[in-house]
Amino acid sequence: MDSTAKTSRKSFHSRLRHMVDSLRADILNGTYAPGELLPSERKLAEQFRLSNKSVRIGLETLISHGFIHKVDRVGSRVSEGTPEGVSLSFGYSTTIERDFSLSSLLEDFRSLHPSIRVKAMPIKSTSDYMSTVKEYMENGILDIFTLNNLDFQHSCDNSCRDILEPLDWDKEQYRFAQDAFVSEEALFARPVLFSPIVIAYNRSHFREAGVPEPDGSWNWSDMIQHASALTVPGKRHGFYFYLLSDNRWPAFLLLSGMRFEADSGGGYELAGSRMLESIRLSKQLIDNRNIFPNYLSENSDDVNELFRQGKVSMIMTNYMTINDFKHTDLDYDISPLPHLYEPRSLLNVIGVAVSRSSKEKEAAKLLADYFASPRAQQIIRAKTLSLPSRKVIAESPVEEPDGMNRPSRYFLFREIMASYRLHRELNLSPEAFNALRQLLKQYWFGFIDEVVLCELTKEMLNRE
Repeated sequence: MDSTAKTSRKSFHSRLRHMVDSLRADILNGTYAPGELLPSERKLAEQFRLSNKSVRIGLETLISHGFIHKVDRVGSRVSEGTPEGVSLSFGYSTTIERDFSLSSLLEDFRSLHPSIRVKAMPIKSTSDYMSTVKEYMENGILDIFTLNNLDFQHSCDNSCRDILEPLDWDKEQYRFAQDAFVSEEALFARPVLFSPIVIAYNRSHFREAGVPEPDGSWNWSDMIQHASALTVPGKRHGFYFYLLSDNRWPAFLLLSGMRFEADSGGGYELAGSRMLESIRLSKQLIDNRNIFPNYLSENSDDVNELFRQGKVSMIMTNYMTINDFKHTDLDYDISPLPHLYEPRSLLNVIGVAVSRSSKEKEAAKLLADYFASPRAQQIIRAKTLSLPSRKVIAESPVEEPDGMNRPSRYFLFREIMASYRLHRELNLSPEAFNALRQLLKQYWFGFIDEVVLCELTKEMLNRE
């Protein structure tokens, strides 16, 4: 068989599969209701560029799965009741139940699409989340999964983009949230939530210490001064954050307003730069026992627990993690991250992506679209403190009382959007990002000094 014939056959199978998937999706999402007739074979043949014989083959597939039945001399009618159905494997990171109110969303999706069974699979990876996801996809285990913008950036840099299904743009979602999942002008994940890094603070501590509450004018000198005034030896510290989180330490580098770029000579120089100033700031904070506790936290949950217990007065956090406080009586509020040179806030976006190799791609895309739909986004807004990616939902007035301990400055996110920056603005490959993280760990904990850090960083980047 020559190459032309092979291409023709491949194109035929692709069009036939597209017809079956499209009709099945239209039945599942209600475009064709139970009892309704599908278009005639002739119209389907024209629509999908197939012969009448091929259309009948595709319709037989839908009949065999219980989606439609044949009515003599009438046509193909959508079946009443539940067909054989579709089973989707949905992978998600461990915080998504809290961030999305996932159980509520999946229950609502099931009510809309009873023929789609979603098997929720929490992915507990001790190392690289996306490596685990990729392995699952390659073995046909995952159809759809959650990821954040850093996961996506590293996937693209490692050529993993080819395993993700392109999705349609949605003009009702924040453009910056969609941009977090764009590669070569194509969208590869549907954003669901977003959040800048902010400061959460205990208002009772501020009143007790006579310290003015933080606002957008604070720089880091103000932070250090007021955190020191908030500290009560043996009782509480003024400021804390989980240093090793990839959604915390890069925030300091972004404060510099710089990115890692080669100079005119083709090399990299950290010494004497704003970037070094921002790195130095991070070490000054964690070494300052007047404000920062000498506490070995394992994750951001530890930080939240200390804040909830009143053992720290201010923490670096985001809108997703303050969900831990939504059912407490904690007297807290939020404020922008202090500035170093100009306002900068690390942006974190969480979305869902569809495996390109999924055998149930249309159903998976239906679930991805559901998470970003007005209905699902409203559920997120009603049940969590997370920020939905759909602008009109995120910015809608709060209906009081909503039963949650919502910060009074909840809408702060709208005022600081100009400060939002993604990890990718640092201009680091996944390898360089991880290598720099290891170097900074040695610097933070005193194994290397600033001079050595600059030398090793320069060597590492020049190798890159």
